[in-house]
Amino acid sequence: MSKIAFIFPGQGAQACGMGKDFYEQTETGKRIFDKATELMGFSMPELCFEENDRLDITEYTQAAMVTASIAMMRVLEENGIRPDVAAGLSLGEYCALAAAGVMSDEDAIRTVRQRGIFMQEAVPVGQGAMAAILALDAAAIEEVTGAMEGVWIANYNCPGQIVISGEKAAVEEACEKLKAAGAKRTVMLNVSGPFHSGMLAAAGEKLGQVLSQVEIHEPQIPYVANVTAQYVKNAGEVKELLTRQVSSSVRWQQSVEAMIADGVNTFIEIGPGKTLAGFMRKISRDVKTFNVETLEDMGKVVEALKS
Repeated sequence: MSKIAFIFPGQGAQACGMGKDFYEQTETGKRIFDKATELMGFSMPELCFEENDRLDITEYTQAAMVTASIAMMRVLEENGIRPDVAAGLSLGEYCALAAAGVMSDEDAIRTVRQRGIFMQEAVPVGQGAMAAILALDAAAIEEVTGAMEGVWIANYNCPGQIVISGEKAAVEEACEKLKAAGAKRTVMLNVSGPFHSGMLAAAGEKLGQVLSQVEIHEPQIPYVANVTAQYVKNAGEVKELLTRQVSSSVRWQQSVEAMIADGVNTFIEIGPGKTLAGFMRKISRDVKTFNVETLEDMGKVVEALKS
């Protein structure tokens, strides 16, 4: 019995033109983009499809990414492909919540707009930083960062790639210590803040206040939370997990491993880019991974899974 997971990328995968063919060629895609325009008070098609500086600014990026990914997902579902479980990397968790029926599409878009604003405002530009640590095992990274102040593990992406986050000077110092501990490379990331670090705890608290007003439904299918890498089957857990997620580690590798252990053998990455597919190849080559970024991609997925 094949089990399908819908998985959704996070911030950083955004690209000009994302979702354009879904908007122009499907009624559902157009409806979702137009609803986002109504909710946001600015043109979502213009933000996503036309060259501009706002698409890479966190407070705009998050709503744009979620709108485009949800539009793609809903059209895929209309074509008969539905998930048994859902998960998303950081921001992508909100698309997973929509896929699982935990949050309406509209509430997901509205909430991440606020989330983006809070994250953007939490730390003045230049004070925080993030870095990818390549080819060093998690235990060694945990040992180094655990003995330091001002630096945290932000993402467990896949074997050989972990991201650290925190105060700029602390992250730079940690990179030197991790290279000395055997890391093949450390790469400073071009990001606007120290995401998934303790420096964003206040942003999480503000988000918690917004979430207190959002209607949360019992999951129609399980979704995997970033914070725990475990299935969430109870609506009562959702708001606390999302509040913590802003300043906690994203346990993506562990999330994928939990889904595979549960029998998921087909993963469909929905949204711009192929970041998660790249991680999948390093986590497990025993599962099938598809991407849906364009209508053409979707047609290939439908053909492959329905044949």
